Amino acid sequence: MNVLHELWYGDRAAARAARGALTPASWLYRAGVAVRNWHYDNPDAVCQSAVPALSLGNLAVGGTGKTPVAAWAAAAVLARGGSPAIVLRGYGDDESLVHRRLNPDVPVIVSADRVHGALLARAAGADCIILDDGFQHRRIARVSDWVLVPAETWRDDLSVLPAGPLREPIGACARADVLLITRKSATLDTAERVASQLSARFPGTATAMCHLRLDALVNAVTAERRSLASLEGRSVLAIAAVGAPDAFFAQLRSLGAVVQEYAYRDHHAFSSDDVRRLLALAATSDVLVCTLKDAVKLAPRWPPASAPLWYVSQIAVIEHGRSLLDHALESVLAARQLASLTAGSAGPSTPGHGHRSSTAD
Repeated sequence: MNVLHELWYGDRAAARAARGALTPASWLYRAGVAVRNWHYDNPDAVCQSAVPALSLGNLAVGGTGKTPVAAWAAAAVLARGGSPAIVLRGYGDDESLVHRRLNPDVPVIVSADRVHGALLARAAGADCIILDDGFQHRRIARVSDWVLVPAETWRDDLSVLPAGPLREPIGACARADVLLITRKSATLDTAERVASQLSARFPGTATAMCHLRLDALVNAVTAERRSLASLEGRSVLAIAAVGAPDAFFAQLRSLGAVVQEYAYRDHHAFSSDDVRRLLALAATSDVLVCTLKDAVKLAPRWPPASAPLWYVSQIAVIEHGRSLLDHALESVLAARQLASLTAGSAGPSTPGHGHRSSTAD
């Protein structure tokens, strides 16, 4: 991921040259995205969801905080008397495991076909769904679209894949109902500047801000909890197989930890050899700390008698635009009555109309 980060965001001559060489491929990718969006701009191409849907997504690949924001939204819906489910494609077992850890009372449905996933969610007792990473999956209708924008890496000159990190051109933000600026290591001032820039560029789209704050330090094997203050001044081996490892490392440094970074590719499947290597490295550090996304995969492999494995998860703290997000959640809940009147129909994607559950939307 560090190599890709340098390619997409770096200012060195080599990075600029590499982006230039990849630009023709980005033109082709952009053309494909334009054709796909043109298709789904036609309402007849969009399938009704079995239950009302809130979509959380982003433009750039990598970690923007969809999982903790989805957990916050699910908890907020539960508090309002709703019965949400989280529907995701599932790029690895880690995503579904993390969702189940954060919201144990919320069904988690893994389906490459979000329309079919909504049907499964309804069968599991859900009366609404939260689509994790749903912005580009336009085949399923949604009540509200939230696009998460990371304050740490936002720039208005980024390219689409492969020369840049964007799945769609920045102009796609106009399709969102809410642009939610997230920050991990970025300052509040930085997030406010990003919000101001986006508001000026997309005056018809509302903005909100969210701090993805680290929660308590938790032992991945025993579930013992400690204060984050216990990391101050300690030598920390920080392990991250996530989309934005640099932000995680920066968060640990902000606590006063002396961090030794050890990053893997996003969704890395940890092996026994990885565990042995990490335990050997642990001999030079006071504490081993990983993300929750890593802990759910490492803990089953972690030797009980070895150095403790600790993790920190992120919680979403809404800093601006809470009433805007609340209104969006109320709209999703209000749409349940209409959905109940059309129960049993999922539009043109039902099996009688050629639906194939293996088809990604």
